[in-house]
Amino acid sequence: MKTFLISRTDAIGDVVLTLPVAGRLKQLYPGCRVVLIGRTYTQAVAEACPWVDAFLNIDEFQQLTPAGQVAALQAQQADVILHVFPNKLLARAARQAGIPVRIGTRNRWFHWLTCNRLVALSRKNSPLHEAQLNLQLLQPLTQTAEVLPLTTVATLVQLVPAVALQPALRELLAARSPAQCNVILHPRSRGSAREWGLAHFGTLARLLHQAGHRVFITGTAAEGEALRDWLREHQPFIAADLTGTLALPEFIAFIGAADGLVAGSTGPLHLAAALGRQALGLYPPIRPMHPGRWAPLGPHADYLVFNRPDCEDCRAQPAACSCIKALEPVQALARIQHWQALSSAAF
Repeated sequence: MKTFLISRTDAIGDVVLTLPVAGRLKQLYPGCRVVLIGRTYTQAVAEACPWVDAFLNIDEFQQLTPAGQVAALQAQQADVILHVFPNKLLARAARQAGIPVRIGTRNRWFHWLTCNRLVALSRKNSPLHEAQLNLQLLQPLTQTAEVLPLTTVATLVQLVPAVALQPALRELLAARSPAQCNVILHPRSRGSAREWGLAHFGTLARLLHQAGHRVFITGTAAEGEALRDWLREHQPFIAADLTGTLALPEFIAFIGAADGLVAGSTGPLHLAAALGRQALGLYPPIRPMHPGRWAPLGPHADYLVFNRPDCEDCRAQPAACSCIKALEPVQALARIQHWQALSSAAF
């Protein structure tokens, strides 16, 4: 049985869009073992993915001595390591551990010293989606540069909650009527995306409430603190403020039980899409942040983007991005109204 290590040691959304690599390996090597190497806060994503068999915590790995790092990798008995997200420390340890096939990109100088399979891959100006770019790391194994269609790639983005939803939250969601949708709004992005703005999210919360839907606000504890005044102002339109209350496994379970989620290009958006829920992303047209590169992938994934292709106006001042602000809350409401046909099947 072959064992593959996939290194993606950055954010949640990036990890979700790397899951097709694991899924594709399962197709190419039936019965293989796939280990995801990631940060502590992404472990719940690995545990919810049917293609991932184990998780190696890079934060714990980095605390080991150099000899301990090599021993930890040797214990995996890996045949292949794919450096999807470059990490110099890990690349060096993988070489010293003697992993037979070590795949990295040609544009990282340390990969020339530590990897024995190099892939020519430039993400910056590529027309491909992030998930398609990640799959290009499989070229040394498939001996082809074929680009899988995005519709095929999307079928490999799958998550299943690894923990049961808390009874109180289950009852909270179940309180809706068949005509209502349970809609999660995730207003902040922690700097990973252009911000739609609290004014727009507030208007959308009001419009959803007036349309009979139920609104849930999510975010980190720090985000909840920063949103305190906004939450107080919009309290009449919000069914529950869940900021800072859910660890990631429970958050995944909550998203999986709700009807859908609205957010910028963030981890929660990609989680919702991978869970098969309605996922509405809010994007600027600027490259490489546009949906052509970062759109959510899933059976009910959707996005809004202002029709100003390749706009560069906000590159120097991201906070002043006018293109994403040009997306109107009524546009988001119109998309959400289409969710109602599926809402009765949510439970």
